Amino acid sequence: MKLLRNLSLFLKKSLDEVPIIAILGPRQCGKTTLVSMLEDELQGILHLDLENADDARAMDDAPAFFKLHRGKIICIDEVQRRPDLFPVLRYEVDQFEKNGRFIILGSASPDLIRQTSESLAGRIRYLELTPFSIEEVSSFQDYCRIHWLRGGFPRSFLADSDEASFRWRQDFIRTFLERDIPALGLRIPASQMNRFWTMLAHVSGAVFNKSKFGESLGISNPSVTHYLDILTDTFMIRVLQPYEANLKKRLVKSPKVLFRDAGLLHALLGIRTHQDLMSHPEYGASWETYAIEQVLSAVGVIDRWKPFFYRSHQGEEIDLVLDDGLTRIAVECKASSSPEVPKGLRIALRDLEISTAWIIAPVERARPAGEGLTVGRIEDLLRTLA
Repeated sequence: MKLLRNLSLFLKKSLDEVPIIAILGPRQCGKTTLVSMLEDELQGILHLDLENADDARAMDDAPAFFKLHRGKIICIDEVQRRPDLFPVLRYEVDQFEKNGRFIILGSASPDLIRQTSESLAGRIRYLELTPFSIEEVSSFQDYCRIHWLRGGFPRSFLADSDEASFRWRQDFIRTFLERDIPALGLRIPASQMNRFWTMLAHVSGAVFNKSKFGESLGISNPSVTHYLDILTDTFMIRVLQPYEANLKKRLVKSPKVLFRDAGLLHALLGIRTHQDLMSHPEYGASWETYAIEQVLSAVGVIDRWKPFFYRSHQGEEIDLVLDDGLTRIAVECKASSSPEVPKGLRIALRDLEISTAWIIAPVERARPAGEGLTVGRIEDLLRTLA
């Protein structure tokens, strides 16, 4: 897994440069595995899991515990469960100034980032970890089909069968709704959030209409925003903002919603097999969701490009626009093995003066399509971005 090894090297380097490393990402995505990759190279990593009762009790007198183990790297898992630890961490790193003191792991960004930004500014570096990317699974046979269908959560992707993978994802969703959300102090009925999440599955890749969601669920617009924020801040959903351009055309100003893991999308849609997927009405939207998330996961690692989408009220659109302040790259997603270039895409490229564009499709090899446009696989584009 090349990307995982690179992240491990980045983590090791960061331990030499800052006192605290925060690794953020959804549950079961491999955060603990990433840290364990360092244990053979670094001596004295002490791992605490705050879901474990004994480890949680050890933090009841955290100052004494940290002082006792000052010669070790302390890794604290699910740290968002104990926000009271952040002032203690700040005091400890200020009293005993040494880099590489703590690795904290969290599966919910709002509490973790807010607390650490208040208490640990200048003392912490962040790393966001996603489920397996397409680059990490490229050594597996038929990897793109399996990865697209099952998603990147390790236990889902590596399951013995599609059915076993589907059952794991169903269990993950149930646990997330019934245990993980309440553990964050959020009092939302699991059945209500399940309905909301399932409705999002039917509009993944589409412009988000807050009012329609509120009417369908019988809840207010602020509640819709709150539900969406929860799923975004727990790494389940990505909100993609529209590209703002100084054009005479009227542009769509509402954001898009995208599932961050195609496997969870398919579980909520009841898609068990690749055959089910190919015949499903959301087939094209599923590919767009999958392809864009693979690109944006890589962009997060590169930390250069800012992502948007573009759509005018006249119908011209680009699924993804990557902008680094100097250069713009357009990305269109097509689930066909022989995709055509949409007229609306060419008009949008001309309007935004974008000279480099890709159509990402399940094709065998990349090929030019004229006017700076390339048809290729996800991996082809990622190599270009890297």
